[in-house]
Amino acid sequence: MSRQREITDILNRWAYEYYVLDNPSVSDKEYDELYDELKKLEAESGEVYPDSPTRRVGGEPIAAFERHEHIARLYSLDKSVTDEEMRAFLTRVYKAAGGETDCTVEYKFDGLTVCLTYRDGEFVRATTRGNGAVGEDVTAQVLTIHSYPMRISYRGTLEVRGEAVIRLSVLDAYNRTAKEPLKNARNAAAGAIRNLDPKITAERRPDIYFYDVNYLSEGKALSQTEAHDFLLREGFRVFPYFRVCRTEEEVLAAIDEVEVGRRTIDVLTDGAVVKVNDPAVREAMGYTDKFPRWAMAFKFEAEEVTTTVNDIVWQVGRTGKLTPLALLEPVELAGVTVRKATLNNYGDILRKDVKIGSRVLIRRSNEVIPEILGATEHTSSSREPEKPTVCPYCGSALVETGANLFCPNRECRPRIAARLDHYAGKNAMDIEGFSESTAYLLIDKKGVRNFSDLYRLTAESLSDLDGFGAKKTANLLSAIEKSKRVTLDAFIYAIGIDGIGRVAAKDLAKRFGSMEALKNASAEELVALENIGEITANNIAEYFRDPANLSELEALFSLGVAPQTADESPKEGIFSGQSVVLTGTLSAYKRSEAQKLIESLGGVCQSSVTAKTTLVIAGEEAGSKLDKAKKLGVRVIGEAEFAAMLGGAKSGTP
Repeated sequence: MSRQREITDILNRWAYEYYVLDNPSVSDKEYDELYDELKKLEAESGEVYPDSPTRRVGGEPIAAFERHEHIARLYSLDKSVTDEEMRAFLTRVYKAAGGETDCTVEYKFDGLTVCLTYRDGEFVRATTRGNGAVGEDVTAQVLTIHSYPMRISYRGTLEVRGEAVIRLSVLDAYNRTAKEPLKNARNAAAGAIRNLDPKITAERRPDIYFYDVNYLSEGKALSQTEAHDFLLREGFRVFPYFRVCRTEEEVLAAIDEVEVGRRTIDVLTDGAVVKVNDPAVREAMGYTDKFPRWAMAFKFEAEEVTTTVNDIVWQVGRTGKLTPLALLEPVELAGVTVRKATLNNYGDILRKDVKIGSRVLIRRSNEVIPEILGATEHTSSSREPEKPTVCPYCGSALVETGANLFCPNRECRPRIAARLDHYAGKNAMDIEGFSESTAYLLIDKKGVRNFSDLYRLTAESLSDLDGFGAKKTANLLSAIEKSKRVTLDAFIYAIGIDGIGRVAAKDLAKRFGSMEALKNASAEELVALENIGEITANNIAEYFRDPANLSELEALFSLGVAPQTADESPKEGIFSGQSVVLTGTLSAYKRSEAQKLIESLGGVCQSSVTAKTTLVIAGEEAGSKLDKAKKLGVRVIGEAEFAAMLGGAKSGTP
């Protein structure tokens, strides 16, 4: 075997591990070195193998798309939106089969359908679905994608079908630097493939998930399970969720699994696809002009909708940072009435071309407030939002730092309220019954400004507050008193040093053991900690240089607040030796509760995925951390497996 052939095979194997399995076996440096050697050998020999990875680059723009006639027609899918409609479909299936028969359930991705053709084991062409009979030749564009093989073992003529997508994390990363942000993953994927310039395709980093064998020149018709196994065996990227269901209830349960799971993955999905597995039953049911009668898509409620921006207001947080909030014309999204959506800063407003009075596309990005993806339509009444120069609450001149605006006034009312609310939070001092509305009431009626003021409150001083009866007053004062016995890590988090989250606070408490030692820590000592970077280290140093902060700490300690170092004796349990990262939203556990459970069973919680991470627990809306974990080959489990591990631990099983 020639060196050129050997390197080509090695690089293709490495690419398969990286792009399809998400489990690379070599570093980027090793790959690049061998890739450069291959390019040199190709230049010397004047020959480029059909499956060479050097073909997967963005070439020169093409003049136009050529039309291509598919060997076998690519049908679209009929759709259902209710359980009743799906039950009716399954009734027709069971009638044609003469009883219950296997059906498969898979994710339905929201992108652009593509069809790849192979002859004698070599990739020859990629096309769009088009009208089902004729599509557009997008070979030059698809060659920039790495999630399929250039050579396969099957030696006949083959067509495989997949969905071109752009991962949500990739889209977000692209939009952070793009002059013209892409509005949504669906349009971004279509635009990446149906673009005459393959270099633009490469820049947008699309991916393809394959799900069907459209045509085989040799051999029998494949069942869906056989097609799924064939794609996996030949090295195509296939989404890991695949269920075979016998009964109606099993099918509906699998659809429910997909609907729950879609918020945990990095790909835009809009439903589930149910297909009859048996080719004989498929043949008996046949086709309409548009759809196979043996398949049905179950469409979920939209995750993206458009609405009108009525106004943009600016909120001030505890650090003084101003965040724009879009007030929207109320619209239903994923079963919730949405009235507001987030924007990051004024630059984000400009990048997304958001104007007051314009129509915008919004996406459900988490369980609290949706995200604006971009403007879809402007009207004659649309107007640019003004960039504020003074704080809308206190009138102080704003300070611009990087991409963000800050109110420098520590006495600004919403800043005080946000600080107090953070201090009293569950993960901080855990003052039960305290809320942001309580904070505003105490600010306005009792002159509360600092954390220490809370410990000077009495039953008498609260007696004239609206809504504060004897019981509520007693409960609040009891919770405030109880908060004096706080762990050191919770206290460090509570005082609100910029950039210090719960995990970093734990690291600081464990390393330094007291507030005095932390105050005197050097920059070198701080940066040496895993979850503390240079910026955060500077924030810590700046906090302790501020006389006002030092005075407040003295006041708190004099009033009886006594942070205690938590018991650091090694814990033994099911998570012993594990470095764990939590990402996304867990339905049955608060993040803080999950962390405590993991730590009580011997694990160490990290804030970010690193080479030291051994386990990632992914809930709903898991994002970039999940993507990084997959790239690093870190074990990932869902909430169900996490709960099962906890159940085993509680019952004493290993």
